Amino acid sequence: MPELPEVEITARRLDAALGGATIESALAPGINALKTFDPPLSALEGRTLAAVRRVGKHVVIEASGELALLVHLMSAGRLQLFDKRAGPRDRTSRLLVRLADGRELRLREFGTRQAAWVKLLRSDALATEPALATLGPEAWPHPPELGALLDAPRPLHGLLRDQRVITGIGRSWVDEILWTARLSPFKRGDSVNDEEAASLRQAIRERLDGAITHYEEAIALPIPDKLPMPLLIHRQQGEPCPRCQTTIEAVFYEDYVMCYCPQCQTAGRVLKDRRLSRLLK
Repeated sequence: MPELPEVEITARRLDAALGGATIESALAPGINALKTFDPPLSALEGRTLAAVRRVGKHVVIEASGELALLVHLMSAGRLQLFDKRAGPRDRTSRLLVRLADGRELRLREFGTRQAAWVKLLRSDALATEPALATLGPEAWPHPPELGALLDAPRPLHGLLRDQRVITGIGRSWVDEILWTARLSPFKRGDSVNDEEAASLRQAIRERLDGAITHYEEAIALPIPDKLPMPLLIHRQQGEPCPRCQTTIEAVFYEDYVMCYCPQCQTAGRVLKDRRLSRLLK
């Protein structure tokens, strides 16, 4: 599931590889993925790729002529650069940006929901694009002071994943961050004291820094289909906690799982079913 660290390394690798490349054509085989029609994808033909950068969980691909592709990978997307073009049997590509030198940039999706999307925008429209304009402060490289941001009667697990509160953290890294900070995922934001807020902010910096450092060493182009995420807690249910050896527990939701250590985070209490939760502290 691409979150801030995964999108950051994708943007870095593509930025280094694509600068100055000329676009031959752009196609959208996954018609549902393209969310704009003006300007059309054909406007990219002959343009030069200038830069690739990250905004929250989004990738921004800037091209000459004041055009920009805004890409959201959602839960199962990958933005990958290949030396050869996709064959007729390719069923995963949602966007193909073909370069004059024979390479091809593909937005591929491996899930069944086909939720990844792309928009072609004029560069001056990025500032007012709703997908970006509603984002909260970036979680990395300089996490914001969290006091006022958390002042809501909502569990931390949901607050930290709310992109309007703080942008870049999702289901995987929120588990890691809360475990690092020794905070219950069910603790309400408005009950977090100053010391806990400082610990949480430090945990955000520590875990995202660590993930990006790991990817710098482990990831090369093309971005692999499955990223080697350095996770200690998320999806590790049943394994011993790396810190205290207590068995990691999980709460299963409809489309994701939340993991935590009872000893480190919930004062020894185990939550078996979220509907029975009384862990609001």
